[in-house]
Amino acid sequence: MPGGRRAPCAGDNRKNYSGKHKAHGLLFLALTDEKGNLIWISSARPGRASEITAARHDHITRHLREAGLGALADLGFVGLDDDPDDAPVIITGRNATRSHRLTDAEKEANRLVSRERAAVGHGFANLKTWRILTKVRMNVHHATTLLRALIVLANREVQR
Repeated sequence: MPGGRRAPCAGDNRKNYSGKHKAHGLLFLALTDEKGNLIWISSARPGRASEITAARHDHITRHLREAGLGALADLGFVGLDDDPDDAPVIITGRNATRSHRLTDAEKEANRLVSRERAAVGHGFANLKTWRILTKVRMNVHHATTLLRALIVLANREVQR
């Protein structure tokens, strides 16, 4: 084949390709406590899956409501909560649009949500330090087993 780019691989591992991140990989959702300790992880999904769709398939809002818990999430999860008015379980920030500028109270609420989310982000950062996760391109069942084992090791390491 003379010069130029390689032809794109048609079928190998395209199911794990994320168009958003322009990379192959797998998607996991995780929950942490207020101190940043990982307490739950979802099963693996192909990288092409969206986070909010994965959360809906795992029925996260129902499980949180049954346990009497709540969660702080980023703007990618706006609209996930099925009953936001009476008893919200998923709290997200507010999004500004051209027609709706954020008020000072909404901006302050966004700052509070961001501050609390930053505190628990350390649990995710601790999990991402495991270098094996940078190249995970395996069967989703094997990847789920691997990641759940890593959570046990990460929590064990944090407790030392």
